[in-house]
Amino acid sequence: MTDKTRINKFIAENYDLSRRKADEYISQGRVTLNNITITEPGHLINPQTDKIRVDGELIKINTKKLYLMLNKPARVISAVTDDKHRTTVIDLINIRDKVYPIGRLDYESTGLILLTNDGEIANKLMHPKFKIYKTYQVKLSKPLDEKIKDLLTKGVVIDGKKTEPSIVKYTNEKDKRYISISIREGRNRQVRKMFERFGYFVDKLHRSDYGNLNLGKLKPGEWRKLSQKELENLIIDSK
Repeated sequence: MTDKTRINKFIAENYDLSRRKADEYISQGRVTLNNITITEPGHLINPQTDKIRVDGELIKINTKKLYLMLNKPARVISAVTDDKHRTTVIDLINIRDKVYPIGRLDYESTGLILLTNDGEIANKLMHPKFKIYKTYQVKLSKPLDEKIKDLLTKGVVIDGKKTEPSIVKYTNEKDKRYISISIREGRNRQVRKMFERFGYFVDKLHRSDYGNLNLGKLKPGEWRKLSQKELENLIIDSK
């Protein structure tokens, strides 16, 4: 007897949607099970016999999982498509398999972004309870005062909610505009807003590390597959 699975889990594992996005599509009536619209994310299905469609497209079981690291250049969108026809991270990944970015880097920011077709891994890495440090190299509009640095480390209120404690370091003692900051959250434009809270503006923002991963010698626009060891360590970090 074939084990049944939740329809949102099946979509996330076999289509270019995270579990959270799959839930949205289901609630919007964009998913059918054997030609019947399903609106309950936890509805159980038989992957071997049931026909699942998203926006009319039949989903096939995907047994090939991909985990990629990209060094995102500035002025590239962290999305699968863009209605303004700007370059996306997918345009830089020259493969036939469907993948999608895990989280986002804003338009002007650069650095390490992960892409996958594994919805379970994507959901785990983006879920608030799995707190993985992301490290950013920052150039500020003016030198960072030591007192402000301490406040940022303890957490500050942005958008009405206090951030979690972060790790803030000077990367150039002679020029304190250059900062390294590590955070475990992924709120919208969080790093920029943290500095702007005290009147500092971010001239450059580059993500250098994601958990145990770092870009190494990967140049802007270049990508590579994660090794099995890197993937295993990343999963351990997310527990």
